[in-house]
Amino acid sequence: MVIYLMNHRSNADYVLVGYVLSGRVAISYAVGEWARTFPLEYIFKSFGAYFIRRKYREKLYHAVLERYVQLITRNGVTQGIFLEGGLSRDGKLGSAKIGLLDYLLGVARDPAMRHRLHVVPVAINYDRVLEDRSLLRELDAREGHQRPPRYVQLAEVLRYVWWNTARLVARRWKRYGRASVVIGEPFPLAPWLDQQDRETGGIFEISRPERLKRIQRLSDSVLERIAAIIPVTPVTLACAAIQSFDGDFVSHTSLISRMAEMRDVLHELNARMVHRDGAIDDIFDCAWRMLRMRRMLAKVGAGYAILPANRPLVSYYANSIAHLLGPFAEGVRARDSLPALERGGFG
Repeated sequence: MVIYLMNHRSNADYVLVGYVLSGRVAISYAVGEWARTFPLEYIFKSFGAYFIRRKYREKLYHAVLERYVQLITRNGVTQGIFLEGGLSRDGKLGSAKIGLLDYLLGVARDPAMRHRLHVVPVAINYDRVLEDRSLLRELDAREGHQRPPRYVQLAEVLRYVWWNTARLVARRWKRYGRASVVIGEPFPLAPWLDQQDRETGGIFEISRPERLKRIQRLSDSVLERIAAIIPVTPVTLACAAIQSFDGDFVSHTSLISRMAEMRDVLHELNARMVHRDGAIDDIFDCAWRMLRMRRMLAKVGAGYAILPANRPLVSYYANSIAHLLGPFAEGVRARDSLPALERGGFG
C-alpha cells in the first residue's frame, strides 16, 4: 500500500504526476471544492480525485471523510497527498498539514495493513508555474494590499487566453520550459508505527492532539526528504543566481559564472538537476527564453536589467531551490523581495 507525499507547486501537479506515473500506478487525490466546476471536475475525476471541503468543521463530515479515506486505502487504492495542504505562495516549501494523513494512517490499526504501508516522497518543480502571478497577488493581499478588482482579473485572464490562442493559430506557440518530478526513496511506515507504540503504549490509544504532534514530526521529516530532492530547473537556477547579486543589473559574464558556481555546489550535494551535464551557457539559454518572455529580465548592453515590476517573480522561483545552495543560500534568502510567511524549517 503506497502513499505518495508531495510538495504542491501548481494545480497542474495533479496532471503532471498522473502523467509521469501513467502505466505504472493510478493515484487518488483529495481536491478542494474549488475544482468542482466544468470542465475541471471531469478532468480531476478522470485522475481518480475525490473532492473535500478543506475548511468545513462539521464533525459528522470529517467522520465520514475519515472512513472513506480508510475504505479506499484498504481496497488497494494508491493515495497521493500534497503535504503542504495548498499551493506555495512564495515558492518555498510550506509547513505540513496532517489531517488527511492522520485519517489515512488509521488503517494501521489492522496489523496486516500496517506492514503494507509505504511512503514515497515526491518533489515537483517548474520553469513556469501557471498560477504564479495569482499566487503572488494573494501573498500581497495577505500583507494588507488591496486585490485588483474582479474586472481587472477577468481582463487579465481573457488577455492571457486571447494571446496564447493567437500564438497557437499563428504557429508561434512556444514551450513553457521544463516541468520536473523526482520520485524519492520509498520507506515503510511499520517501523515508525512500532516505535510510536513502544513510546506511547499504542499510537491509536493516546489522545488525538498527542497523536497529531507525532504525525506532525513524521510529516516534517518527509518534507525534509522532499526538500532534498527538489528538482533544479534552468529558470530556478538562473533566478537564484540573479538574486545572489545586489542591484538591478548583472553582467552576462557574472551571471553565467555565478550559475556555474551554484551548479558545482548542487553537484556536490547530489541535487536533482534538469540538464545536469549540459553546458552552463545552454542552461542559461533555456532560462533566458522564459525570463525574456515573462519580462523578468531585459538585455542591456553586456548584461541584464532586472525589471522591477517582476522582481517578485525572480524571488518566487529562486526561493524554490534556495535551501539547496549551500554557501549561496543565505545571500539568496537575504535578497528575497517577498514578505516572510510563518512556516517550518525550509524557508
